[in-house]
Amino acid sequence: MTRENFRILIIDDEKSFLLLLTKILEDTGYTVKGTIDPIAAMKTADSFSPNLVITDLKMPVMDGITFMEKVKSKDSDIDFIMITAFATVETAVEAMKKGAIDYITKPLKDPEQLRIVVSKIYEKQKLTLENRLLKSEMFQDIPPLEILFSGIKKTSNEVRDVAATDATVMLYGETGTGKTLVAKVIHNMSGRSGPFVDINCAAIPENLLESELFGYEKGAFTGAVSQKKGKFELANEGTIFLDEISEMSLSLQAKLLKILQDKTFERLGSLATIKTNARIIAATNRNIKELVDEKKFREDLYYRLNVFPISIPSLRERKKHIPEIANYLLKTISLRHGKTFKLLSEEQLNKLTSYQWPGNIRELENVIERAVIVSKGHELILPELSAPDLGSKPEGDLKSIEKTAIENALIKTNGNRKQAAEILGISLRTLQYKIKEYGI
Repeated sequence: MTRENFRILIIDDEKSFLLLLTKILEDTGYTVKGTIDPIAAMKTADSFSPNLVITDLKMPVMDGITFMEKVKSKDSDIDFIMITAFATVETAVEAMKKGAIDYITKPLKDPEQLRIVVSKIYEKQKLTLENRLLKSEMFQDIPPLEILFSGIKKTSNEVRDVAATDATVMLYGETGTGKTLVAKVIHNMSGRSGPFVDINCAAIPENLLESELFGYEKGAFTGAVSQKKGKFELANEGTIFLDEISEMSLSLQAKLLKILQDKTFERLGSLATIKTNARIIAATNRNIKELVDEKKFREDLYYRLNVFPISIPSLRERKKHIPEIANYLLKTISLRHGKTFKLLSEEQLNKLTSYQWPGNIRELENVIERAVIVSKGHELILPELSAPDLGSKPEGDLKSIEKTAIENALIKTNGNRKQAAEILGISLRTLQYKIKEYGI
């Protein structure tokens, strides 16, 4: 969090004092909005999403404490400083009991007093954010980098090169190759203070995806009973990961292009412009250049997203590294289920390396987890692996192989599409799209 991203809302019915505080804090580097009207300030607080509110204690229509209680009922993380012309212990204590962090007196005798009070709150919030990230469990599912990038040093080097920059990244790779994990690694290595927020563009119906991305105001549509922040707003100062970006509609692509161009957007039902400093990482398992040629993906958006492309090889292209990846998965999955399987036998490893893994690492993980769950005693029993052998077939044959793998999965699950999607390591929506594409 930088001072520029620390947003301060000031409410004081004395305009000259309001302008004074605004200038002092803007000159210090903060982003500030001010108003003399507490009713208007309620709406401003919703759209501006301040980190700190500085409000007069005594105002017509609504006093500062009432204003604070209303705002905190919506967002308890917002801190408050009270302004009072009555510098008594009683008013200060009352405000602090209600949730204020500090207070300042009117008239302001020394601008440095205001800077110090605000700086303490800024540093407190910055530290809180950093602690939340350190305590977060979001990266516990990332394997050691030597496992994740085993056999793909080029990919590893590209990730390290781009992580510390603000460049938009496009990840290419088949389903299950670990694109989400790579996106998390890039975020984790970037040093960004905000969170990692991901969304699967293929898993959410088109009519809901827009509100998930951009948020909405109360009453924006039927069922919008309260304000909701979207993924881009939540990811401010962090990273937003747009998985299966190729499935996004052309109308939403236009809105995404606007964010890439000027870093601004509006919630549904609002005219207020919101700025975001979220870094964008997108991913696809399809050839977007072909989609551009077919007019199914915007060319201008393609070039905006494709600033730093990274291709993640399939598991069959890393076959000699399958043993170390599989043994790592066995150890972690066994631990998760309270079992003691630690190493795969040579026969089992040969079985795994001779299989072509159309679902890649995700399918390998699913196979090992199923084996751990069903196996008794100390003997691990791997399930039969019956997908067709890709051998050295050219890329053009992959569609027929993919179709066969889908048909086999549907046969195994007696037509249960959800279970088939889990076996293949893909989303249900992607499976349904493939079934339609191949006429299965």
